[in-house]
Amino acid sequence: MSDSDLSTPIADVPGVGRPAVRALAEQGLGIVGELAGRSWPELAALHGVGPSAGRRLQAVLAEHGASFQDPPAAETRSAVVTRGATGRNAADLRTRSTGAAPEDHIASLGARRRREGAALLAMFGEATGAPATMWGPSMIGYGEVHYRYATGREGDTFQLGFSPRAADLALYGLQGHPRSEELLERLGPHRRGAGCVWVRSLEAVDTDILAELVGHAWESGPPPA
Repeated sequence: MSDSDLSTPIADVPGVGRPAVRALAEQGLGIVGELAGRSWPELAALHGVGPSAGRRLQAVLAEHGASFQDPPAAETRSAVVTRGATGRNAADLRTRSTGAAPEDHIASLGARRRREGAALLAMFGEATGAPATMWGPSMIGYGEVHYRYATGREGDTFQLGFSPRAADLALYGLQGHPRSEELLERLGPHRRGAGCVWVRSLEAVDTDILAELVGHAWESGPPPA
């Protein structure tokens, strides 16, 4: 839900720039509710009023049962993941690559996770041929990709990776590839989340299948957004 309502000043609606605010103010339009029933094509012809501002304002109107006349078309944009970092990250993005050594992180774990973390470090390194990088305090990633969601939110992250957590081993980037489903069915006991596969321990799964899955995911390229 939006924090805006029909009594909200247009200038306070996120994503509506100053040129649009000025142009609408010159038409006597200062609050969102005053836009209800107004012709969007006429307003869009004003200098400084673009489709992005129109979509933001229409979203607030629609949330409260109102609308422009002939409102702007909804933006059709799909999520995209591409190889390589760009440095374009959402301002509030917290998970970033660090200069910490993955080996030091693994050495700090309990005996079981230290052993499994070292095995995964070797497995992912051999399958990808890429150096391991710490992302945030506990994730170890390989390769870099850039994602951009349909909402416009974007950021850099790793292509494949893992995190030897206390409760489960988290494995990232292994789903959505041509043979992912087949290999996961043969892996052994696991759970699946959004972009993540969880296993209790390496002893519970077929590590040869896991190594094959990691290699397949790496060769297939960036995972789906």
